[in-house]
Amino acid sequence: QVQLVESGGGLVQAGGSLRLSCAPSRSIDGFNDMGWYRQAPGQQRELVAISSSDGRTDYADSAKGRFTISRDNVKNTVYLQMNSLKPEDTAVYYCHARDGWDTYWGQGTQVTVSS
Repeated sequence: QVQLVESGGGLVQAGGSLRLSCAPSRSIDGFNDMGWYRQAPGQQRELVAISSSDGRTDYADSAKGRFTISRDNVKNTVYLQMNSLKPEDTAVYYCHARDGWDTYWGQGTQVTVSS
């Protein structure tokens, strides 16, 4: 069973930054893509950013220009750098991974942006 261990959430003021980390229990090279989703109270889970094994990245419109997804193959970790945070970014952020057989989710990490 693949595990995705997230860290880096917390409380930050509007305009601040946070970096989320996701460390899978096996090599990130084995996944077709890895990404971050978020879910705010009463809202559906939505894609924030995704990084494919071929190097492509994609972002939700709300994340473009502020968030950056990256991979560190040496540390076997995927990051989500979040800058210029807004109160509407408040949500539980989930790491997601997909391979040829299944999809996997982390336990989620809370991000709270105060105004």
